[in-house]
Amino acid sequence: MGLIVVTGAAGFIGSCLVSGLQEKGFTGVVAVDDFSKKEKDGNLAGKNITEKTERKSFFGWLEINASSVDFIFHIGARTDTTEMNMAIFDELNTGYTKKVWELATRHKIPLVYASSAATYGLGEHGYIDNHNIVELLQPLNPYGVSKNEFDKWALKQTSTPPFWAGMKFFNVYGPNEYHKSRMASVIFHAYRQIKETGKVKLFKSHRPDFEDGKQLRDFIYVKDVVSVLMFMMENQPASGLYNLGTGVARSFVDLANSTFQALGKHPEIEFVDTPADIRDKYQYFTEADMTKLRNAGYRNEFTTLEDGVRDYIVNYLDKGYFR
Repeated sequence: MGLIVVTGAAGFIGSCLVSGLQEKGFTGVVAVDDFSKKEKDGNLAGKNITEKTERKSFFGWLEINASSVDFIFHIGARTDTTEMNMAIFDELNTGYTKKVWELATRHKIPLVYASSAATYGLGEHGYIDNHNIVELLQPLNPYGVSKNEFDKWALKQTSTPPFWAGMKFFNVYGPNEYHKSRMASVIFHAYRQIKETGKVKLFKSHRPDFEDGKQLRDFIYVKDVVSVLMFMMENQPASGLYNLGTGVARSFVDLANSTFQALGKHPEIEFVDTPADIRDKYQYFTEADMTKLRNAGYRNEFTTLEDGVRDYIVNYLDKGYFR
């Protein structure tokens, strides 16, 4: 196989994808990112990268090397859900991805790009990767808006890559998110809290139909995400949008208990008020409908929350290891 491009390669999901590709014997990996951010250096340390290309130089590089590229994973994005400056997302998410799409189309390169479950907003229309509801979705922040705007744009295009898929990532957790600070997964923060204080803080419920800590999310281990991404590359089913969760919603109490269990500690949970400024935007339930991916032929079982948290803590967090 020729070159496989991974944008966002120094980031959380991108670097785990690079590891997954190498474990399956793919050797021609081109890593695209902003490599000036040294806090991400550990994510690619020791990996056999064919070439590194700066994010700002990538389009010129692709014009020259397109004939050698067999596939593009466009994982890179601005992912800060608390960033309110829409212009940043217009440039780094929507605009940049349009350029990747246009080049992949012109050079006939298959493309998988990162969308997000943030596009679903409060889930008024469900969590179904049906193209008919994309125009109706109301994301809760500029990040989600930027992802949905691109999905809407992609679905309107008559000129497309030979295969394309927009993957709607749900709550991804796992190794190589050390650099993400406040945007790291709840598991990462729970681990740190338990190590420092012996307890975990979770948000109270501000709705009568949910008990404290019983808010539900679809948590997916990053190793499963990588497995699905490689399935999409190797099988190239029908183009379109695909959910990427487990299809099973779990509570934050489940998450906390799994973390305590992996650490061999008795659970101690403190419930705190959800900050007033995000209370009306807080999701109480997300769960990916995985029918489309299963119908496309993906057969692997998804890692349970308990098994994923245990692997993450025992084999990575406790040792300070990267994947």
